[in-house]
Amino acid sequence: MGILGKWRVVETPEYDMAGPGSYILFDKQGGEFALDCLTGVIHGRCAGDTVEFTWEGNDEMEPASGGGWVELREDGSLEGEICLENGDDIPFIARR
Repeated sequence: MGILGKWRVVETPEYDMAGPGSYILFDKQGGEFALDCLTGVIHGRCAGDTVEFTWEGNDEMEPASGGGWVELREDGSLEGEICLENGDDIPFIARR
C-alpha cells in the first residue's frame, strides 16, 4: 500500500501540534502537511514505505523550509519527522 494518501497526525511527542486539522498528504509528485501553524509543500517523489523529502512553507506566517522523513510501521501507522532548517525537529505519528 505504501505511504500515498492523506494521513491524520495523531501525535507529536514533546510538541502540542497534533490538533484536529493536522495532517500529512503524499502523492506521486510530493505532497503537503499542516501541523498547527506550521504548513508546507513537500517536494520530490513519494513512493514505497520509506521516504525522505524537502519542503517549503510557513511557520506562524513566516517563510520556512527544511526536510523530513517518514516510514510505514508494521501496525499500519506512519512515523516521521518534520525538520525546520536551523530549527526544531518535530517527530510525529500519523494514521489513515
